Amino acid sequence: MSQAPIAELKAHLAGLVATSIEVVTPEARGIPVSLERPKSGAHGDYACNVAMHAARLLKRNPREIATLIRDQLPDSDVVERVDIAGAGFLNFHLRPAARQAVVRRVLAQGAGYGRSTLGAGRRVQVEFVSANPTGPLHVGHGRGAAYGASLANVLEASGFDVQREYYVNDAGRQMDILAVSSWLRYLELCGEALPFPANGYQGDYVRTRAAEFKAVEGERLRHAAEAVLSGLPEAVQGDEAALEARMDALIERARQLLGSGFGQLARFVLDRQLEEIRQVLGRFGVRFDMWYSERSLHESGRVAQALETLERSGHLYLQDGALWFRSTAFGDDKDRVVRRDNGQFTYFASDIAYHFDKLERGFDLVIDVWGADHHGYIPRVKAAIAAFGQDPERLVVPLIQLVALYRGGEPVRMGKRSGSYVTLEELFEEAGVDATRFFYLGRKCDQHLDFDIDLARAQSADNPVYYVQYAHARVAGVLAQWGGDPAALAAVDLGRLEDGRETALLARLMDYPDVIELAARDFAPHAVAFYLRELAGEFHGYYNATRLLVEDAGLREARLALVAAAQQVLRNGLSILGLSAPEKM
Repeated sequence: MSQAPIAELKAHLAGLVATSIEVVTPEARGIPVSLERPKSGAHGDYACNVAMHAARLLKRNPREIATLIRDQLPDSDVVERVDIAGAGFLNFHLRPAARQAVVRRVLAQGAGYGRSTLGAGRRVQVEFVSANPTGPLHVGHGRGAAYGASLANVLEASGFDVQREYYVNDAGRQMDILAVSSWLRYLELCGEALPFPANGYQGDYVRTRAAEFKAVEGERLRHAAEAVLSGLPEAVQGDEAALEARMDALIERARQLLGSGFGQLARFVLDRQLEEIRQVLGRFGVRFDMWYSERSLHESGRVAQALETLERSGHLYLQDGALWFRSTAFGDDKDRVVRRDNGQFTYFASDIAYHFDKLERGFDLVIDVWGADHHGYIPRVKAAIAAFGQDPERLVVPLIQLVALYRGGEPVRMGKRSGSYVTLEELFEEAGVDATRFFYLGRKCDQHLDFDIDLARAQSADNPVYYVQYAHARVAGVLAQWGGDPAALAAVDLGRLEDGRETALLARLMDYPDVIELAARDFAPHAVAFYLRELAGEFHGYYNATRLLVEDAGLREARLALVAAAQQVLRNGLSILGLSAPEKM
C-alpha cells in the first residue's frame, strides 16, 4: 500500500474511516469522507472532519464520535497513529515509509508525476486573449494570455482534451476605422497634409502599417487631400456624436475613392497586425490550436443561421425596425438587439453565432477568458446558450482584473509604441518572459495586480520566480558536484529521511497532485504558482540547514534522491506555467 499513488492513499484512508463508521454509527453511513492537509505538520499528515458531520446528524458530541471511529479503524500498514484534535478532527499520522515512497514515485514518473485522469478525456475549449487586431497587445492582454495558457496546461495535465482558441474580431466598424487610420497615415507618407481624426487609431504601429503598405503598393492609393476631405461633416472636439459621424463619413469616402483597394488595404493591415500578435505571443510562450475568424461567421452565413434558429424557437421579435433577442426570458436584465434597423448585425449577434458554433463542435465545456469589464456580458451569452436548448453551465467565464505597472515605486503610464499604454512586448522585453508570466499568476485572476518591474528583474529571494528557479538550479549544482548517475537514485534506501525538514519536504511533494487537481477543478492556475513558492521555500530551508554530500553513502544517496525529486516537481510545475527550469543561474 505504501507505494500507491497519492489519490489511492487518500482513498485508502477514507475507506478506513467509512469501514469504522459502518461499525460504530451505521446510521451515519454514506456521509462523505474527505481528507485535507492540516495547516501544521504537527497535526499529522491528513485530517478528517467526518465526526463533526456525523455529530450534527446524530445529535451527539463530535469528539465522542471521533473517538469511537478511531478505536474501530481497521489496521493499516500506512498509518502510524490517529489522534483526536480540536472539536473532533481525526488526525492521521503516516508511517515514515508511506511518506518516503513519494520520492520513488516522483523519480519513476518524472514529467508524468501530478498528471491524472480527472478529466476522463472530456473536450474543453479555452478561448483566451482574443484581442481586437486593431493595435498591439498590452499588459492587460498579457495577464489573460498567461492565465489562459497555464489553465489549458493544467486541464491537459488533468486528463482533459483541450483546444486553445483565439477569436479574431476581424469584422465590423473597428476594422474599418483601422483601415482608414492606416490610409490617412499612408497619404501623409505620400505628401498629403490631412488632419488626423481624434477617434482614429493613434499609435506608431499605424504609421508602421502605412509604411509597409506603401513599400508594397507605392502611391497607387494616393488621393488628394481635397478629394478626401471635401464635404465631410465638421469634427467638433468634445462632441462624440460629431466625431463619430465624421469617422463614418471618412470610411464611406475611402470606400468610394479606393473601390476594391479599400478591402485590399484592410486585409493587408489585418494580416500584418495578426502576424505581429502571433509573433509576440509566440515569444511569450503562448500557442493556439485555432485562430477563429469572426468574418468567417458572416461570410459562411452562420450568423444568419443562428438567428434563424432562435427565431423559429420564438426567442426573437421585431421592434422599431430592429430585431431583438428575448434574453430577459433567461435571466438577463434586458432584451438585446441582434440586428439593427439598418439591417446590420450587432456584435452580440456574432457572439451568439460563435458560441452556437462552439457547442456544435462538441466541446463539453467552453471557457472564455474575458477582461473584468465584460462582466455584464456573461448573462446575455448564457441566455443565448439556454435559448438554443443547451446547458448554460457549459460556459465558464473567468474574469481577468486590471494590471498596474510600477517602476521605482512609481506607476508606469506610457508606452513607447502605443502612445497610451505599455505593450506586452515592452514589458517582457524589460522584465523577462518567465518573470512576467509568473508575476501575472502571482494573484488570483479576479484580483487587481500591481506588477513591480524592478522586483521582477531582481535576482534575489524577494523575486518569487527567481526564488523558484534558483531552487531548481541549486539541485542541478548539487547533482553535478556529486557526479553520480541520477537514474540510480530511484532505487536507493529512503529509510534515513526522518529529519523534520525532510518530513516537511516529503509532505510538500505529496501535495503536488492535489494542487494540480485543485487548479483544474477551480480553473485556478495561480494555485500552482503559490505551491511552487512553498515548495521552493521548503527546499531552500532544507538546503541551508542540511549537508547533502555527507560521507555516509546511504544518507547521502537518500538526501540526493529527495532533492532530485523536489527538482523534478519544480520542473513539472514550472512547465505547467510555461516557464523554463534553468540548470544554472
